[in-house]
Amino acid sequence: MNIGTIQRFSLIDFPGRICAIVFTQGCNFRCPYCHNPELVEPSLYGRGMAEGDLLAFLDRRRGKLDAVSITGGEPLLQRGLTGFIEKVRALGYLVKVDTNGSFPLVLKDMLDKGLLDYIAMDVKAPLEKYEEVVKASVKPESIAQSIQLIMNSGIDYEFKTTVPSSLLTEKDLEKIGTLIKGAKRYYLQQFVPSKTLDPAFMNEKPWDADLLAATKERLERSVSSVIIR
Repeated sequence: MNIGTIQRFSLIDFPGRICAIVFTQGCNFRCPYCHNPELVEPSLYGRGMAEGDLLAFLDRRRGKLDAVSITGGEPLLQRGLTGFIEKVRALGYLVKVDTNGSFPLVLKDMLDKGLLDYIAMDVKAPLEKYEEVVKASVKPESIAQSIQLIMNSGIDYEFKTTVPSSLLTEKDLEKIGTLIKGAKRYYLQQFVPSKTLDPAFMNEKPWDADLLAATKERLERSVSSVIIR
């Protein structure tokens, strides 16, 4: 496990639970608008945190935290992820994982072992546009497989899409709505240029609020709950 850092307390990352957030280092995507470049680009990695130190912290916080949310980067890249989650669950914690959906076999293995209580998947674009948006090689069938695994998992989940105005259109979001048709929850995230992997995206303009609201209404024909945040 390559652990970048930890946020010791969050009331919003795991719905209905008080959690700590573990940030892993490393990602197979290079989304130019990524707001965690220090977890994606190896030259920007910080010192990191030892797994033993993190587990010791979680042990001390038992009874005060309910859950652990594991994000990145892309956590499913981590070879030691399954073993780490088993140790976290042994301490009595619920576990949430954030993923980009490109490793469905790893996801299936964790679901089959009953290791996850909540999944959040970033759906970056319509399948045919994935490589253009994430600036990396992608197997579209892997993304589609992960979506179906999550929707059929029987555990709580959400899908989410960050909407940079130069990369995604109304039509793109409608295609994503079709891709996740029948999903229970979908978040549309306004792009906020606080820090980015590609410095050019610091000048990116947000989507027009009225346009995003109108797109949300159309998406609600496919998805039970669509939330703008």
